[in-house]
Amino acid sequence: MPAAWASDGQGLCSAAFGLEGGGCAVLADDVEVLQLIDHHCHGVVKADLDLAGFERLISESYDPPPAGTSRFDSPLGLSVRRWCAPVLGLEPFASPEDYVARRAELGAEKVARSFLSDAGLGALLLDTGYRSAELHDLASMGDLAAVPVHEIVRLEGVAEAVAASGVDAAGYPAAFRDALEEATKQAVGLKTIVAYRGGFAFDAEAPGDAEVVRAAGPFLEAAASGRARIADPVLLRFGIWSGARLARERGFPIQFHSGWGDADLELHRSNPTLLTGLIRAFDRLEVNVVFLHCYPFHRDAAYLASVFGNVYFDVGSALHYHGPSSAGLLAEAMEVAPFSKLLYSSDAFGLPEQYHLGAMLFRRALVEVLGRWIDADHCDTETARRIAEGIARGNASRIYPLP
Repeated sequence: MPAAWASDGQGLCSAAFGLEGGGCAVLADDVEVLQLIDHHCHGVVKADLDLAGFERLISESYDPPPAGTSRFDSPLGLSVRRWCAPVLGLEPFASPEDYVARRAELGAEKVARSFLSDAGLGALLLDTGYRSAELHDLASMGDLAAVPVHEIVRLEGVAEAVAASGVDAAGYPAAFRDALEEATKQAVGLKTIVAYRGGFAFDAEAPGDAEVVRAAGPFLEAAASGRARIADPVLLRFGIWSGARLARERGFPIQFHSGWGDADLELHRSNPTLLTGLIRAFDRLEVNVVFLHCYPFHRDAAYLASVFGNVYFDVGSALHYHGPSSAGLLAEAMEVAPFSKLLYSSDAFGLPEQYHLGAMLFRRALVEVLGRWIDADHCDTETARRIAEGIARGNASRIYPLP
């Protein structure tokens, strides 16, 4: 049993939301041993962290907390103090200062190994496209977690690398396609952060190469000045459609960040229903779309998953940011969507604690939701076990080309 669950001498069932016996007791052991496929996550930081550095990684905000307060005063911060402190040998609800001091005493690598091994993971699908110099890479994450690690390639990262290569506008379309082909040789999926670069209300049609060449000029000029940040809607569409054609050939899904994220996002523009036209087009191509995080649009994503055969979703990092309310979020995500369409992810970034909390809160939430269904005679035990296995790992195994 993971250490944080057993730290107070109780098993998962009795500790989870005050539930004892019934459906919770029936499912707890089965859910505990599921080896999760974390289908969207990132590397953890290599360096030791001081208190300020740790606090920056438990919030999506760029702004400091108000004077006299702490980012630990949040659902995620509370969960770190309750559920992560015992893994490091501290009492539950250790102070932030004591917690970070204990991390420093153990060292970043030992802390990472403790939390990653404790999470009960079966595989990691790692997005390597953001702040990669600060984080452990694919091989290092595989060593720390002692599980297979597979790459998810970020489309915008490929575009920005091509722009930095010195290609001219006329050569950009071919150079991007070639670079994408090369970058994905060992990958199992693609991701776009178009939600951060203008949102989802864009033309769903694929642009032609002539249109792409015209749009590439200003982008490449900016790159020559050291500012290769892709934001032009034509180039973003070109990347997504190039990715879709490759995804069809390789059997990849394409991940779309949706909803919950940092302050660069204009939240209302990331509602997944705005992509309905593109979803229909990709459905005809038999390309799967996976919406990540989704909160507060998780019900919209669940609707899309229920009416389109090629739509899948998760509640990602929103789950551990919800902390004590995580079961409520998961219950809402499971309201209307087929159980075959919901995936597990942590979106852990920087902190190995997020791997641990993502997995632990997901298991607890799943036990509570399905246990209550069993107790209310909405579901039998065998079906609940099958639903849990699908969300935890089976659904990801079907849509990603994993070895």
